[in-house]
This record gives sequence, structure tokens and C-alpha cells, in this order.
Amino acid sequence: MIKEFITFVKRGNVIDLAVGIIMGAAFGAIVASLVNDIIMPPIGQILGGVDFSNIFIALDGKSYASLKAAQDAGAATINVGVFLNTIINFLIVAFAVFLLIRAVNRLSAKPAEKPAEEAPKPDPMLETQQKLIETLEKLNKTLEGRG
Repeated sequence: MIKEFITFVKRGNVIDLAVGIIMGAAFGAIVASLVNDIIMPPIGQILGGVDFSNIFIALDGKSYASLKAAQDAGAATINVGVFLNTIINFLIVAFAVFLLIRAVNRLSAKPAEKPAEEAPKPDPMLETQQKLIETLEKLNKTLEGRG
């Protein structure tokens, strides 16, 4: 059983999967930073200085200065801004995966099949020459048989 497991782990697919997961996690962190640190602050500024990470609804009905303050007070919250950030993260990752798959499909696409070419027509002169050679060979055999 251990040998089977080692063989399984040594297969390229398992190693490729592990590398893909690690790269995906790293890519996810980059996308999260892109959304939280680059995209959302200007959007929030354009919308009047809104900090999306602090858009929330406190379910206890009280008002809190920030999401952190509500969480520190133990209030249950619906984190609308965090959810919006997560949706934007997803859309960016989904678009990146789409571009990657599109590029791979273009690289691995089979070239268009060429229509089958017709066999070249034999040269009539060549056919005549072959018939003449065959006739001469028969005549030669006939003459050798008489001699």
C-alpha cells in the first residue's frame, strides 16, 4: 500500500495539482491586495470617501463607528462591504482564469484540417512509355524462346 501511495504521489498530475494550488493561493493573495488596496480605495473616494470594508449592518440595532468596533463589542454583523470586496476578487480571478484557458485553448487548438488532396493524375506519356516497355519485354522473351 505504501508503494502504491508513493507511485501515486510521484505521478506528474499530483505534483502539478500541488503546484497549481500553491500558485492559486499566491494569486488569490495578490488579487485580494489588488482589490482591497488598489481598486476599492479610489472607488470609495469617488463615492464620497466610503470605506467599503466598513459597510456593515449591526444586527443588534446599535450604531458603531467601524466594523472592527462592532466586532469588538461582540455584535453580530452583516458585512456588506467585505462581501462586495469578495465578489470583486472572484470576478478578477474568474476573468484571469478565463484568459488563461482561452490562451491554452488557442495554443492547443488543432489546426484546421486540409481538404484531402486528389491523387495526381498519371502522366499519359508515362503510361504510354510503360506499356511500350512491357511490350518490348514480352517481345524479347518471345524471341529468346525461339532462339
